[in-house]
This record gives sequence, structure tokens and C-alpha cells, in this order.
Amino acid sequence: MAGMSGKTSPRVAVLMGGFSAEREVSLVSGRECAAALRVAGYEVIEVDCGLDIAMRLVEISPDVVFNALHGRWGEDGCVQGMLEWLRIPYTHSGVLASALAMDKARAKEAYISVGLPVVASVLAGRDAVSAGHVMPPPYVVKPNNEGSSFGVYIVREGANAPRLAETMPEVVMVEAYAPGRELTVTVMGDRALCVTDIITSGWYDYDAKYSVGGSKHLLPADIPVEISEACLDFALRAHRVLGCRGVSRTDFRWDATGGLAGLVLLETNTQPGMTPTSLSPEQAGYCGITFPQLCDWMIKDASCNR
Repeated sequence: MAGMSGKTSPRVAVLMGGFSAEREVSLVSGRECAAALRVAGYEVIEVDCGLDIAMRLVEISPDVVFNALHGRWGEDGCVQGMLEWLRIPYTHSGVLASALAMDKARAKEAYISVGLPVVASVLAGRDAVSAGHVMPPPYVVKPNNEGSSFGVYIVREGANAPRLAETMPEVVMVEAYAPGRELTVTVMGDRALCVTDIITSGWYDYDAKYSVGGSKHLLPADIPVEISEACLDFALRAHRVLGCRGVSRTDFRWDATGGLAGLVLLETNTQPGMTPTSLSPEQAGYCGITFPQLCDWMIKDASCNR
């Protein structure tokens, strides 16, 4: 990384908070990563991002940025572009991969281009979705560019069209409901780590992801070898076709009654949750990589030119 040679304690700015719907999640990730980086020997400055973030970074003059932002502006290419302009190396994916992965419709086009399995979906206006079914139920309605299961509606067979909240974007994604188990795979560089089976009492929504006891994580997942190998392969291919770097996490649904044909890729998260008990650090821990070691690896992998 540029600017770090000869320094015994590189200065790291951990970006967190921000303005997205995932602000609180980001604050938790950022604080945990900052603590881990201090254990790893770095000088760490925690930065709750506001409109003055560029000026703050010029003042701090960090050697590298650890991007712990989630949601819009933090993982959609916006902050990445600013860091490229400032020539500050940063963790996770670059501008194009971040923007592409955040746009669910365009990410699906990329998946399809390399033969990855996805469910049928359409982009539709919010008013049209509220007025009537735009595809036969069951289906899922969600923002095309948010994460952490914000604003997700599940429309079951026999149900009326959903009344979407005014806070939903003007255009939303409507996709066929994929039944089965929720599986996920973390990719670290060029390595797919393992498969986690996410066990919940219902949909893996925001509360299931972040509330105490909201879900259980079984790793490695108790699934057939064929399905496990496919998940690892698909996650690595998704990481590559999107142009990701560093750490990403790809989510799947698997309907056991369909065998391999029952496995579909849902989406890739270029800024996965980063607390010691989050899915990606859990998988790293299973592979013998401690949380401080994972954060240290991400700092060493940081870049502003790829």
C-alpha cells in the first residue's frame, strides 16, 4: 500500500455510520473492526461519516481506509470513488464492482452471463406493484439497491398485491420466491471459505440478521457434497464476474427437493457484516483465521487502483 513503507504503526481510518438505512449496523461493524485492528497493531481513527468526510480524511491523512460502511453511499461505489480521487487505499471492492453488486438487476445480468443460476425477476414501478400482481405469486418485492433485507415484502399464493411503503423507491425489484434453505459463502481474495446454513423461524429479514437469537448459523452446512461444492464454486465465480476484491459474501437458496437444480444465487454483498459473530468472520474463524487476522489481511489487501 502506498505511503506505508517504514511506518511501524500505520494509520487506519475506519469509516462507519453514514446516511443509509444500515447506519446502525455499520456503526457496530466499524467499532468491532477498529478494536480488532488495534489488537493487530494499527493506529486507528474511527470516523462517523458525514457530508464533510472528504475534508476529514484530508485532515487525518490515513495510510489506508477500512471501509465499514453499509448500504447506499458506502457500498455502491460512491465513497470508493472519493477514495480513488484522494488516492487513499481502501478495503473491499472498487468503484465498478461495488456499484454493480449493489444494483441487483445488473448483478443478475452479470451472473447469467457466466451461467450462474438465478430466479426470474422484473423491475416495476412502486405504484404498479401496489395496484396488482406483476408476476404470479409467490414472489418477493425489494429495493433494487439496498441491503440487510430492508423493505422486503413476501407475497404468498392467494394474497393481495402488497401495499408498499412510501419509503420504498419508485422502482423496485419483483422476483419469484425461491423456497428452501438459506445458504451463504464468503470469498476472501481468491478463496471460497465454507458454506453456512442460516436457520431461522421464518424469512431471513433484518431482525433475523441482527437481533439476539434471530437466527442460528450452522457451519459447515450439513448438505450434500455436490451442493456444498456448487455453492463454493458459484460464490467464487460471482466474486470474479462482478470484479470484487477483498472479502465478499454470496447468498443462496436451496430447495432440497430439486437437488442441484434447486440451488439459486440471490445476491453478492461486497461489504458483509463485520462483527466477530457475523457470517463472514465466522467462516474465517472456522478456517483458522481470527477476527484481528481477518481485518489485518483486509488492510494489507487494500488498494485504490484495482
